[in-house]
Amino acid sequence: MREASPQSVSWFRRLGPGLITGAADDDPGGIATHSQVGAQFGFNLMWTVALTYPLMTAIQSICARIGRVTGEGLAANMAHVLPRWLVHAIVALLFVANTVNIGADLAAMGAAARLVLGWGEIAFAVMFAAGSMLLQVFVPYHRYVHVLKWLTLSLLAYVGVVFTVAIDWGAVVRGAFWPSLDFSREAMVAIVAVFGTTISPYMFFWQSAEEVEDELLAGDGALLDHPEQAPAELNRIAWDTHLGMGFSSLISFFIVLTTAVTLHTAGITDIATSADAAQALRPIAGEFAFLLFSLGIIGTGLLALPVLAGSAAYAIGELRGWRIGLEQKPENAKAFYGIIALAFALGLLMLFLPIDPIKALFWSAVLNGVIAVPLMIATMMVVSNRKHLGPFAAPRGLRIMGWLATTVMAAAVLAMFVL
Repeated sequence: MREASPQSVSWFRRLGPGLITGAADDDPGGIATHSQVGAQFGFNLMWTVALTYPLMTAIQSICARIGRVTGEGLAANMAHVLPRWLVHAIVALLFVANTVNIGADLAAMGAAARLVLGWGEIAFAVMFAAGSMLLQVFVPYHRYVHVLKWLTLSLLAYVGVVFTVAIDWGAVVRGAFWPSLDFSREAMVAIVAVFGTTISPYMFFWQSAEEVEDELLAGDGALLDHPEQAPAELNRIAWDTHLGMGFSSLISFFIVLTTAVTLHTAGITDIATSADAAQALRPIAGEFAFLLFSLGIIGTGLLALPVLAGSAAYAIGELRGWRIGLEQKPENAKAFYGIIALAFALGLLMLFLPIDPIKALFWSAVLNGVIAVPLMIATMMVVSNRKHLGPFAAPRGLRIMGWLATTVMAAAVLAMFVL
């Protein structure tokens, strides 16, 4: 059992799955997407960041709730609602999408290192992959989770960049809350891209699984078996997720803001990668802004890589009935850690294949969008099922927000295919 009440534990120690999941959402692919939005549309699409915050908070809170209440990860719970063959198919697509995302993130991190140092793009990508994988495999979860928490601070680089440039804050507020709506094909594609990179399936699996990890580490049981813990634990999940997704949205806001006041103003509207954004900033905002932006790409990549690889390993392991968990020693969970190693290996392999990393990111977003909708529907079915969750089924307000997020995501995916 936990030795102290939530009120008596330091705020940073209480931060956990929600903070890490939210921060990992701003990976190099997400940075590229938001950079393109700012560069191409200036302040006009800043409202998308404000809109996605409550939606992503709702669905992530639901995923965390399912893990903490049942003591099982999301994939295991999905198997209670959907046919197993369908869950296996969805998890297989998740693994493919995550692997492609890992490859694209490694390419962006290597490119950022080359921009700063002038050499070693592939060498640094390999080093980042090897270091991240070895830490995930050989450092126990109760220690590694602190590394991930501190890595979230790397995202503050994008807050720092803003203070290197002049900003018309009145225009920023208008763009965020009273925008000039643009329904052009280009704007619709950008809006779909924002939703695709913000509400991502790997986040669902990771946060749910880490709630289970924390539960086991603390010696607590599932809330279904220990209902007396529910008020404190559900309250913790709520504010941890709101804070984590708020941090993610804030960083996304600052990335759009930075590129809007620099690149868009300078007439640079075509940004394909996060490294392109960093390079374009150099002559406009100065060396310090360029350095902050580049180092932020590396820091956020180091945070996202273990989440991408780990979420796939959790999902596959839950369905296969393996011993899983980052607290497990490698010799006791060989298959689980094998999936993590395989994801990193295949991601690295992409760097040596004739695959355009920009197209890889696009198809990864397509896969994530396609997977997200049935996953969100199944998640809502689980969290609404009183037979499965008993008194801890989601309350009406959370269900409404969850179904709203699912509807918006489905509309975004439909728009993606139409466009």
